[in-house]
Amino acid sequence: MQHPAVPDLSHTHTRPIHWVATATALAAVVALSSVLQPDAATAAQTPGAEPKNAPAHNAPPDPAAVAFPLECGPVKAVVQKKATGDLDGDGRPETVAVVHCDAPMGTPPDGVYVLTRGTDDAKPRVVATLVDPADRRTATVLAVRGGEVHATLLGYSSADVPSCCPDVTDDVKWQWENGAFVRDTPSQARTV
Repeated sequence: MQHPAVPDLSHTHTRPIHWVATATALAAVVALSSVLQPDAATAAQTPGAEPKNAPAHNAPPDPAAVAFPLECGPVKAVVQKKATGDLDGDGRPETVAVVHCDAPMGTPPDGVYVLTRGTDDAKPRVVATLVDPADRRTATVLAVRGGEVHATLLGYSSADVPSCCPDVTDDVKWQWENGAFVRDTPSQARTV
């Protein structure tokens, strides 16, 4: 079998001098690009735009920074759930927190609290109690939707029902109206 005639292309064979020339050319391009840098970019701020490091008072209040009105004795208060949203229409978010004492046994009752920040400072504080722990309720669901607080609460039909076994479920919501949170029960309490 004959091989087709291929011309001798001596220019296609690499020699050490080719590599030296390529390396020198590449080094020259890199050196030149580091000398010829573009000017620093400047951008105009859009009026009313907030910088990325906006003041802390625009962030939702952190429940970890609050002392809740809960008597827990030797154990600590624990935040079980939280939800955030603008509840009063002022453009700043509030935080709703479900909190109970970290009891070693049983199911301690929950408190549901609304947290906000003052206009002068960034320190969060409790401004409303939606569910008092004395009511012996447990919040299983918590959400903020459309400026309303929605929760599912478990409770007891009478003082005779053992604490282990809540027998009433309420789906409730609260809405800010005329300077206070007003509770609405969209569905009737149901026995579980």
